[in-house]
Amino acid sequence: MSVTATRRPPVPHPLRTRSFRLFFAGRSLSLLGDAVIPAALALAVVQATGSAGALALVLACSMVPKLLLLPLGGVAGDRFNARGIALAMDLVRCGTQLVVGVQLLSGTPSLAVIAAVEVAGGAAGAFATPTTAPLVKGTAPAQSLQRANAAMAMAFSVSRVGGPALAGTLILTVGAGWAFVLDAASFAASAALLCAVRVKEVEKTAAKRPSVFDDLREGWQEVRTRDWYWSSLIGHSAWNGAAAVLMTLGPGMAMDRLGGEPVWVAFLQAGAIGLLIGSLAADRARPRRPVLAANLGLATYALPLLLLAGGAPVPVIIGAYAVAQAGLGFLSPVWETAVQRAVPEHALARVTSYDWLLSFAAMPVGYALAPLAASAWGPEVPLTAAAVTVAGCCVGAALMPGVRRFTSD
Repeated sequence: MSVTATRRPPVPHPLRTRSFRLFFAGRSLSLLGDAVIPAALALAVVQATGSAGALALVLACSMVPKLLLLPLGGVAGDRFNARGIALAMDLVRCGTQLVVGVQLLSGTPSLAVIAAVEVAGGAAGAFATPTTAPLVKGTAPAQSLQRANAAMAMAFSVSRVGGPALAGTLILTVGAGWAFVLDAASFAASAALLCAVRVKEVEKTAAKRPSVFDDLREGWQEVRTRDWYWSSLIGHSAWNGAAAVLMTLGPGMAMDRLGGEPVWVAFLQAGAIGLLIGSLAADRARPRRPVLAANLGLATYALPLLLLAGGAPVPVIIGAYAVAQAGLGFLSPVWETAVQRAVPEHALARVTSYDWLLSFAAMPVGYALAPLAASAWGPEVPLTAAAVTVAGCCVGAALMPGVRRFTSD
């Protein structure tokens, strides 16, 4: 008796779908604009004030409201129209970036004004971020979800490769203020494209939830009852904290021990290229146990941390970082697709907002603790501790029954 193998039909690319194509184009533009901002903001604030403390204040003004308001952003994304919220927040961020740009171009920027608009921009980001998952799911065909998430990841990767180069060009030629004007224009374009996007309707259940507190509690219940989800969030938080440690201590170690600024630039570029390669691979691959693969892939971030702490050769450290970032680029779309398929649509924004919240919250902890530990015991100690933490949390999550049982079938 012969057996004929059945080939799985090819999955159509979601960019053939008009609504996803428009959403993808708008989000890609805003990602590129945002990738220009870190370098421009750091240079502009330090040049205007001569104070690293002023830069820390401005960064905190953006991060703190985002952390505080993310759960409410998730509630809004589930209660109301995700497209409308994303569009409104794009317009708010267009305005905030334009104000900063005008301030810098005036030649006499006000730190108070920049800090105030960064508060508004951070708050807008808290409401915009949780809309991403509902908008991807609502614009891409169901069978193309992973390819849609991979396309979004590729756009992010490309922006991280091209953004710093574009930032440097703008800063050196026309000034940092124009970088913010460009970012404002990217948000305006994103808002215009969102106006033409059609999103599949999701049944809203706001009438059954009389208070915001009930919404928050229901969203947390969706997280708490899925051991594959909350255990993975611990791994995500550990990864972001470890990344903050590396980004804090890595530049100094590159300057002092590894050969200077070109080594650090090569390190970052290798990571960006690895991220892009991983995203490209995710466009086709379909792991049977996606959540298990995601956690094991994130655990590879321990490799560059340990190699840097151990004084490994520079090419080995750079290669390990590229591999770790490739794992992230591959597994982020895999994770996002698993979540979009497993979590009820009416709770998707709230559930993903908790993921963003824990990830963002871990980064300031890493930024604060890394220099303190390095000054007390040397950079090798916090780098090793970060490696052990991220590997332990991710492997620990992989041992959870729900993680091992979660399949793509």
